[in-house]
Amino acid sequence: MAGHKPPETVAKAAAKGLELRARFNRGGTDVGVHRAEQLQARRPVSDDDITAISSYFKRHAVDKEAKAHEWGDDDDPSAGYIAWLLWGGDAGERWADDIKAGR
Repeated sequence: MAGHKPPETVAKAAAKGLELRARFNRGGTDVGVHRAEQLQARRPVSDDDITAISSYFKRHAVDKEAKAHEWGDDDDPSAGYIAWLLWGGDAGERWADDIKAGR
């Protein structure tokens, strides 16, 4: 499988998500952690995985509106923000959507 190699920006977001999850003991599921490990290592991602990543972001955009803790705050991050990073963050969303769109 050739797959799609995650860009460095996606790998860095995933690494940050893993770091924040370990530090605050919240955010993401085992699936999200597995995805973050894959992205951080920049292992090839299949077309099916790209679809899953894109779908994750569509389903969880509403998490940005959560009031518990803060979105984007590294000192008191929301669980949703940490999970978002595990999936590659904003860079991961753009990357997956661009691949799905054939760009």
